Amino acid sequence: MLSIIEEWKEDHNHMNNTLRYLFLILFKFGMDTTILYICWHRLHTFFPSLCGLSIVLADAVMLLAMTMVWFLSPLKSPVSVCFLLAHFSTVFSMLPLPMLGLGLLDYLFHDRCLANQRPVNMLLRNTAMTLLVWLVAAVYSYETTRSSQREIEYFGGLKALVCEVQESGTVNVFVISLLIVTICALLPHYTSIPAWYRRANRLADQRDKPPHIQKSDLLRNTGGQDAQEDAAAKTLVETTQQPPSLCVSFMLGFASVWLPYLFISVIFVLLGLGIPAYIVVNLLWMECTNSLLVGVVFWLKSAESGQYNRLPDNICMWRTYLHLSRGTRVCQENFKTTKWNPSEGPMNTVSHQFDQVV
Repeated sequence: MLSIIEEWKEDHNHMNNTLRYLFLILFKFGMDTTILYICWHRLHTFFPSLCGLSIVLADAVMLLAMTMVWFLSPLKSPVSVCFLLAHFSTVFSMLPLPMLGLGLLDYLFHDRCLANQRPVNMLLRNTAMTLLVWLVAAVYSYETTRSSQREIEYFGGLKALVCEVQESGTVNVFVISLLIVTICALLPHYTSIPAWYRRANRLADQRDKPPHIQKSDLLRNTGGQDAQEDAAAKTLVETTQQPPSLCVSFMLGFASVWLPYLFISVIFVLLGLGIPAYIVVNLLWMECTNSLLVGVVFWLKSAESGQYNRLPDNICMWRTYLHLSRGTRVCQENFKTTKWNPSEGPMNTVSHQFDQVV
């Protein structure tokens, strides 16, 4: 695709678009910084998390370089706008595939590495891998990218100075394929999806609640409370008689968060709205990829070692949807019941603990 650096007509002054590109990069940097702030408590020593952090740092470097070019003007700047756009687009277009592959391997072999390495060593290893990916992409860009500008002419005598930049075909194929797989997996179960969502929300709320202890001064209301809890539990069981399979449950959890992002991305691709790689490879795509990788590993490890709970839960609540596929009753989790014996006093009995199975 071509980026328009300048536009002019024969009898008019040139219009420089450097400031527009600067605002575009500033918008991306602000969006990525906001997402990083929201997801900061979920950052770990895993490779995908460090890749997301490196994307924000690369945005800052690109923003600083574009600001310098705009401030110094093309005559005084050591590099041109075309040089920055062309090279950064090539570098960003090279990132998605190795980040996907190495991120999946890092999650798959995390159990084995955890027994042999300390967290500091894992952090250093994944940091070195992240730097290596960026270094290889930069070397490839240096060897293959040509940042020469050329002049073209539109209809009506409008001329433009353009620069060739790269799109990210990997991201486009990724979002289209993922949307198709998600729709095909959930469409046959569309009638049960609302009930499954309600059940998953109840499981998530129940997991966050502290254990409930029934005290003796509230025993006068136990009859009405028990009736209400039994009615709610009965209604929930009736609306969700058949729990989803593990694959469908995970696709449901993924779609509940990332389906709007996939729809918007696919619409941009189908409309032919070319977006350069230095914009489309952002932290929003990185978090979507991270959620997918964690879900895939949860799905693969569930048959091998049961409840796989050493990976970060991310933002899709994979443990909740894993529990949903097993059909556990909501009224049984994370509750501590109290039996009252008039002669002996209260006697506590602990029921199934949600956090132990989730």
